[in-house]
Amino acid sequence: MTSTEVVLAFVSAINRCDVEELCRLMTDDHLFVDTGGGQYRGRETMRSGWLGYFSMVPDYTIEIQETVADGPLVIVVGTARGTYSPDGKLDPADRWSTPAAWRAVVAGGQVAVWQVFADNEPIRQIMRKYGKETA
Repeated sequence: MTSTEVVLAFVSAINRCDVEELCRLMTDDHLFVDTGGGQYRGRETMRSGWLGYFSMVPDYTIEIQETVADGPLVIVVGTARGTYSPDGKLDPADRWSTPAAWRAVVAGGQVAVWQVFADNEPIRQIMRKYGKETA
């Protein structure tokens, strides 16, 4: 697969909340960089991270508008959206959406780096209703 195909498969796994497929597509030393610059390393660390995120936002999806690739580097631009669900219910009042971009580095047919650029304020506003402070 090309680097772009690997990244599109990764996004597809995210959109299906398929943690096992995400892990299969990650390098062992995968690096996730969140919107605040926090860094999380390792497939098993991210298995736990994605399971936690999907329990908080069970319908999280990425809609891609544009993809640009240069060798192993792939940039994806689009929209992130989902419903904050602290109790497992998908209340339309708790749905959010924000423009976003993702930077991926592919190595050996797997995603070595996944970096998110997004304004998390839409989900933070909803979380504050429930007494939560971070996203």
